[in-house]
Formats: sequence, structure tokens, C-alpha cells
Amino acid sequence: MKNRLKVLRAEHDLTQADLAAKLDVSRQTIIAVEKGKFDPSLSLAFKVSRLFEQPIEDIFRDDA
Repeated sequence: MKNRLKVLRAEHDLTQADLAAKLDVSRQTIIAVEKGKFDPSLSLAFKVSRLFEQPIEDIFRDDA
């Protein structure tokens, strides 16, 4: 799954640690999601969507 998490994080001047704290996950989770090594749970995807005030589909895209 491709995502725009790193871009959005940079646009909002958030470090990986800042974003992890806001989403109540580990920094390692943010790193893995940004690199596409981990697909977020639906719950986490909704948290990201609400935080950045964008639809999930604008943040996460299927590779297929």
C-alpha cells in the first residue's frame, strides 16, 4: 500500500515521534507505515484521516 504519510507529516512540521504520539503508536510504526512495510489497521487509518482532515483514500492507496 502506498501512502502520503511522510509528505503530510512534513507539511505539518511533525517529526515521526510527534506523529506517533498524536496517533498513540510507536515511532517504529510510523517508520514502517511510511516505508510501506506495514499496512495500518483500519482504526489507525481513520486516526490519520481525522488528524490531517483528509479522506482515507487521499492518504492511502492500494498498490494493485
